[in-house]
Order: sequence, then C-alpha cells, then structure tokens
Amino acid sequence: MRLIPPTSRCSRPVLRWLIGSLLFFGAPAWCFAQQAEGNEPVIRFVRNPDPAPDFKLTAIDGKPLNLAALQGKVVLLNFWATWCGPCRAEIPDLVALQERYNGRLQILGLNVDDEEADIKQYVQETGINYPVAMTSNDVRIQFGGIPALPTSFILDTEGRVVQKHVGLWSPAVYETEIRALLGMPIVARVETFEDKGEVFLAHADRATELPGVDLSKLTPEQKKAALHRFNADACTCGCKFTLAQCRIWDSACAVSKAATEKIIAEVSADPKTPPSPAAPNTPAAPPAPAEKPPFPAQPPAPVKAVAAPVPPQPLEQK
Repeated sequence: MRLIPPTSRCSRPVLRWLIGSLLFFGAPAWCFAQQAEGNEPVIRFVRNPDPAPDFKLTAIDGKPLNLAALQGKVVLLNFWATWCGPCRAEIPDLVALQERYNGRLQILGLNVDDEEADIKQYVQETGINYPVAMTSNDVRIQFGGIPALPTSFILDTEGRVVQKHVGLWSPAVYETEIRALLGMPIVARVETFEDKGEVFLAHADRATELPGVDLSKLTPEQKKAALHRFNADACTCGCKFTLAQCRIWDSACAVSKAATEKIIAEVSADPKTPPSPAAPNTPAAPPAPAEKPPFPAQPPAPVKAVAAPVPPQPLEQK
C-alpha cells in the first residue's frame, strides 16, 4: 500500500510548537491508502473506538454546543484558526460537505487562539454554514492535545472517535469516510486498526514500535522488558507523559530519545534477560560450517510517515 500524506499543515511560531519527525510503523490513523492490485482505495477506522470526550461550549452565534446533542449523526470535529493557511484552504470543502450531507453530518469548527470578533467576521465573509466556537485549552487536552492545525476528528453515529486527521486532506477522504459511516455506497474498502496512541495517547501502552526507537536488535524477551519500562518510566522533559507517550507525542524530544536508548542498552547488557527460546516441537537447525557462519535475515524497515508539529503545553492523559 502507498500512503498518501496530507498536503500541508501549520503551526504557530509564537506558541513554540515543536516539529515531530516520524510516526511509527504502519501509521494506521493517517491512512488513505491505495491498493497496488486493482487500484482499490482503502479507508481505515479505529477498531473498538473510544467515546469522544463531551464538552459544553457556546458558539459565536450564542447557541450552546455539545456532542451529546448530536447522537445519530456523523460528526467532523475540526480544530482550526483564521491565521492558519491550510485551515482556510479546506473551509470551502467543509462547507460543501455540510451542505451535501445536511441532517446526517454535523461539522463543528473549534477555533484555536483567535479573537471572537475576528472569527465572526471571518465566518460571515466565508459563508461558513456550520457552528463555530472558540475552544478552550481544556477541550484540547481532552482530545489528547492538538498537534497541529488543522486537526480533525471523525465521530461515528454513536459518538465514538474512529479517525483523526492532521493537516490538509483531500475532501474525497472525508466524504468517503462520512458515507461509509452513514451506510452509504462507497468505492473503497474499509479496514480497521488498533489505536496504539495515534488517536489517544492513553493507548500508547499497546504500541510495539515507537518513533525513533530501534528495537530490532533485541530478543522478544528484551523487547518486552524495554517496552514495559517505556510505559512505566516518566519522561523528565516536562511533558508529564510516560516515555512511550512522549515519543508518540513529540518524536523530536531529545530527553525521551536519550532515556529510551539508555534503557535499550541496559536491557541488552542485562545477563538476567533470558535468550529467545526455540519454538516448541521445532528441531534446532544443524550448525553451519565454520567458514560460512549463518546470517539471519533482518526484519524489513518500518514504513514511516511524517508526523505533525506538536504543542508544548503539558497534557493530561485521557
């Protein structure tokens, strides 16, 4: 499968947002893939998705805004700002989607770091036809932090988060996902994936690979021990996350990278770590001649996709 990345995303320098480097193997939450055979598009949704954190905000038109009132509709929750170029670029597509699926889809625009007067003027000038509200930092924390703008969450008709998109995406991706969740015909295959921290950081303990962490030289037992420590030890960079969560949230963090490398070195050198046992009922392979030592095949290099910038404020786990 060929991963199609978002075309653009933006961060605000005055917030000192850091740029993440690489997302770990598979990047299942960022996929709109295309099958090599048959050229069949593929969309992916979270398997056993978590309910979206509810909130109570007031839209700029004075009306109350919350997710509980939207049960039965597909929801596209869009975090954006007027100063964000990619955010402005996707608004006409969002307006068209809201008009096309009105009554079955509800787009919510949650504005980050803008003045309300500026937002009202922008909404009026652009003809935004969905509710817009100024969001609070608490709401951003509830959704695991907003790594960059625009960031959109896709909720199914039961209010569960089934996808997360960071950056500027083709409207065809959103429309295919919306139609699939509404039970409408689509020309794509739907796959599911397990959230390992890509959507909610609380699930980082499910990950078996982490950005910028090389576990390829460890035995299965050593890898298990290292991952346990990554999820048990706190990062000291100030993020208030575990090492595993920090690697996902900010793969450019030098503190968590150094800490994970130290753990890997300690686990590799620990004589108490047992070697990998042979598979049961499998005879051992005969030794190779001394002049031709065996060279086991190395695992394929993980497929990686560029991650989004991340904000510096500490977040609480979901």
